[in-house]
Amino acid sequence: MPSGRAHEALNLAALGGLALAHLAAGGSPEDPRAWAFGLAYLAGTYLLSPDLDLAERGVRASRRWGILAAFWRPYGWLFRHRGLSHTWLLGPLTRLAYLGAWVGLLLLVLRWTLGLQVSLDLPPELWGFGLLGYYASQWLHLLADGVRPDHGLKRLRRPRRGRLDGSTQQHMVEGAMPETSAATDNRGHALLP
Repeated sequence: MPSGRAHEALNLAALGGLALAHLAAGGSPEDPRAWAFGLAYLAGTYLLSPDLDLAERGVRASRRWGILAAFWRPYGWLFRHRGLSHTWLLGPLTRLAYLGAWVGLLLLVLRWTLGLQVSLDLPPELWGFGLLGYYASQWLHLLADGVRPDHGLKRLRRPRRGRLDGSTQQHMVEGAMPETSAATDNRGHALLP
């Protein structure tokens, strides 16, 4: 698993390559979609890293938040390292939702106390390119960590270890063995009568 510095270097190199490809394809450096992608990509790399689930340990991404790093500690309590926070779709979404909850709370307080209203009125296309840039940075981090796109889904498909399948449990409750060969658990190990 690469260090935080290695993750950032890899992400920056990839962003540089994407920027060159954009320009080589005739894209403009002033294109707002490219800016939305790039800024969200950088935010995902430097501020919203999948490793924020280790915020209590002072990982690079949490240190960049300065005094606000304390707001990421509960995120680390909610999500264990390399668990849901390191899945391809839900992991990045958990960080956005967590940050959105804090920002929403702050905006509500500002509205109630100062009457201040803030609008994030951007064209949907820019939100889409921003989301794409953010997810691209997250996915590159996960690839570098060796996390496959199906990470976390395997647990949903296979039975838990140490559990007996329903038919074997029923036969054991009744005191009889199944009529087929010896009873086995979900890993194929024979059960003793």
